[in-house]
Amino acid sequence: PTRGSIGLRTNLLSATRGTAVIDSNFDSYREFAGEIEPRDKGSLLAFEDGEATSHGLLGAQDRGQLFATPKTAVYKDMVVGVHQRPGDLRVNVCKLKQLTNMRSATKGIVEGLSPPLELTLDSAVEYITNEELVEVTPVSIRMAKQRGLKNKKK
Repeated sequence: PTRGSIGLRTNLLSATRGTAVIDSNFDSYREFAGEIEPRDKGSLLAFEDGEATSHGLLGAQDRGQLFATPKTAVYKDMVVGVHQRPGDLRVNVCKLKQLTNMRSATKGIVEGLSPPLELTLDSAVEYITNEELVEVTPVSIRMAKQRGLKNKKK
């Protein structure tokens, strides 16, 4: 089915280093073919509302790949990255560095953030599951967990 080809373009272009050519034609409508296997990795979710800091993102970077950059406005349950394991994990990307008067022997060692994953509309739609949604504004594209999904009647 067509919904099974979502994400195929990204994987194909990555595997061929951008040299693949994709073409498609509509054949016909068919009966529902069954569920598609969900992704095997979870999401990194923002712990609270606020502004992402480099100190908070540095801690979250150890848990997976990030979509967010420093000074990005985040809100609770917003997807800020891809968790390296199954299941979702809440991370505090708004955590501020403790300012103290103490000197450190390792102060000169600079830890850097790895570049964030590029988030396009195609990649966001490819990434989400049934429990997540994509929010598109003129300024940004964001993903979040649907709030109150458990409380809705089926």
